[in-house]
Amino acid sequence: MKEYERKQLLERVGREAATIGADIPREIEVQGETLELQQFVFEIKRRETVPADQRERVDEAKRNLRRERNERLERLEEGQISYEAGEALANSIIGIDRALDALEQLDAADVESEAARQAAADQKRWMNFLQQALGHDDDGSPRRGSL
Repeated sequence: MKEYERKQLLERVGREAATIGADIPREIEVQGETLELQQFVFEIKRRETVPADQRERVDEAKRNLRRERNERLERLEEGQISYEAGEALANSIIGIDRALDALEQLDAADVESEAARQAAADQKRWMNFLQQALGHDDDGSPRRGSL
């Protein structure tokens, strides 16, 4: 591969919008094991949040995908490969990035839903406080003898 071709591929991989429209690879070999990546990501995303019993599995998958991405990027940067092999490598890196983006979005959804739960709990505590301070019963009616 010529140096300018390598630079073009590296620029494409490094582009911020590279994952837009990119497909998640159906399967990928990560750390010597074949992972049904597309199925895994869609299975996890379908749930909207990562269940506690799946959290470790998802975190491990993200770590392995990041490691595999870095290894492939290094091969693209320094390896003696053909342009066609480099292009395939760049496409696989972009696919890994797409999968990582999808998995990272789940973490953001978990944070948002937790914040919403905390806000609802705060509001409920505040309403209970106001009811007690104003001398109201749990149903909102004034207590006898108050006011």
